[in-house]
Amino acid sequence: MINLNRNKRIYYFLGFLFLLIIEVIIAKYVNDSFIRPYLGDFLVVILIYCFLMLFFRISVFKGLITVWLFSFTVEFLQLLDIVKLMQYQPPKIVLIVLGSSFSVWDLLAYSLGILFTGFAEFCRTNYSENFTTMDTGK
Repeated sequence: MINLNRNKRIYYFLGFLFLLIIEVIIAKYVNDSFIRPYLGDFLVVILIYCFLMLFFRISVFKGLITVWLFSFTVEFLQLLDIVKLMQYQPPKIVLIVLGSSFSVWDLLAYSLGILFTGFAEFCRTNYSENFTTMDTGK
């Protein structure tokens, strides 16, 4: 299996903060048929991944799988119309997190976001190992 080392927590914090700002801007100012629904979903899994990796000492692989499963679970709860099944009006933030409608395209956006994040972690790990090897000559 490919060894992916964790990044420093400060980088996950900075990634989370940057993506949170981007997501808020998208939610507040963008109302189109591509950026908000698809790019927003692509970025939100990366945001959640950064948050998870910031607070929990888990491997990159476990982090990626956890976020992927979480995002798919939320999407399938939309298919079940979980808000209607709960028979009460949850707080607005819960409605935002749960979303309102199931879409296979959302599943694709989540998966692409996770694949991109895994690729970025892979490149970062290999770049830092190659850089260290060149720097020390070992």
